[in-house]
Amino acid sequence: MQVFARARHIRMSPRKVRLVADLIRGLSAHEAQKQLTFSKKAASEVVLKLLNSAMANAEHNFKLNKDILRIATIMVDGGPTIKRFKPRAQGRSAPIRKRTSHITIALEEMVKKESVLKSKADEAKKSVESKEITKKSKTTK
Repeated sequence: MQVFARARHIRMSPRKVRLVADLIRGLSAHEAQKQLTFSKKAASEVVLKLLNSAMANAEHNFKLNKDILRIATIMVDGGPTIKRFKPRAQGRSAPIRKRTSHITIALEEMVKKESVLKSKADEAKKSVESKEITKKSKTTK
């Protein structure tokens, strides 16, 4: 189950926010909180607030434990651009584009490592068995 939180029309360039989003992609929610708390980027404050909101959504709406959540996806999309003009020399003007961002974060429950290890072991056994079967079929020809 995935739990979502969205922040829209954030007055920061998506390019700058993506730098922070890349830091925490795939981390556990607790580790991501630590990472964002000590990050010097201005966007980390906004992303931390959104992460806390998503964790509260998971706990309140879906009765999930905050300790077992991880960041499944985090997307930063461009929002509407505010266009302004700045006066320049000799009566000219230059356009100023003030960009905005839409941030979406999805949290999910962490899969236990034991079950992941078991599934990998099962896959390895199947691949070994399939290789043995192909060897037997080649030798019988």
